[in-house]
Amino acid sequence: MEKIKFKIGDVEIGAGAPVSIQSMTNTKTEDSYSTLKQIEELTKEGCQIIRVAVPNKTAANAIKEIVKNSPIPVIADIHFDYRLALTSIENGINALRINPGNIGNLEHTKKVAKMAKEAKVPIRIGVNAGSLEKDLYENKELSLDKKMVESAKRHIKILEDLDFNLIKVSLKSSDVMTTIKAYRKIYEEIPYPLHIGLTEAGTLRGGIVKSAIGIGTLLAEGIGDTIRVSLTENPIEEVKLAKQILKTLNLRKEGVNFISCPTCGRTQIDLIGLAKRVEEKFSNLDCNITIATMGCPVNGPKEAAGADYGIAGAIGEGYIFKKGKMIKKVPQESLLDELEILIKDDLKIL
Repeated sequence: MEKIKFKIGDVEIGAGAPVSIQSMTNTKTEDSYSTLKQIEELTKEGCQIIRVAVPNKTAANAIKEIVKNSPIPVIADIHFDYRLALTSIENGINALRINPGNIGNLEHTKKVAKMAKEAKVPIRIGVNAGSLEKDLYENKELSLDKKMVESAKRHIKILEDLDFNLIKVSLKSSDVMTTIKAYRKIYEEIPYPLHIGLTEAGTLRGGIVKSAIGIGTLLAEGIGDTIRVSLTENPIEEVKLAKQILKTLNLRKEGVNFISCPTCGRTQIDLIGLAKRVEEKFSNLDCNITIATMGCPVNGPKEAAGADYGIAGAIGEGYIFKKGKMIKKVPQESLLDELEILIKDDLKIL
């Protein structure tokens, strides 16, 4: 099956395009100043597509200012009221998240599809396990993942019957295995790009585990075109985790890769604190390098031989190493400063 590719704004989606990171603002969309400020912050962190809630006409009217000044493409998240979709398209929105089956009758859907097609505005069909159609919800014969797939296919057919194919699909559940099964099944049945993630993944610690397993499993199987990590947390944390998932799977190369060993009885330094300071110091470095923070010189440099740069602690002192070779012994309190000097000097040469 030949997969479909299109653009949301200037970002390519689907059919082999790089996996894109998405997040959602938690500001009131009506407050365009605050919304744009948060979009700027998320963009600096690495967000490539942003979704904003459009619950009312005032929010839909604010779309014009937001899209005009946003550094990344904007998606309008709409439920029930088709007129909000029409206003958002008129105001230049880059894409919609809307379910054709829940915005009223077919005539309403026709109006949205017609205007979206003319404006080349893609529509994401967003199926959530907790908001299925009544007949599917009450069906005792189908498993939840199959119900989600059936719901998505119904909505897809509505748009296809209206000669609309700029479609992206998501099937989200708060249960990891249900989500994985649903995406695996629909991936084999439709040509459209998939937006993957878990809904209601939880707070930071639990949400990290669920998202890494769920999103990571699918991406490792080649499933997924855009991702959103959903956390009950500052959206900045969503983008950070999304970047880490992509980097871990070698789907994204830019940015520093940090490695560090666990603590043990040989450790003579505050390894936990040092590793955190190293990550904080170099997290915004725009280059593809690996930095290692190791607890001792016994086998630290050898274990981190693949790292470009690293430090290893010892009693009252420590070692700076590069490409697996120790190059300098320094006082323990100077480890981070010396590492910074080395990296900055090298990067000037590169």
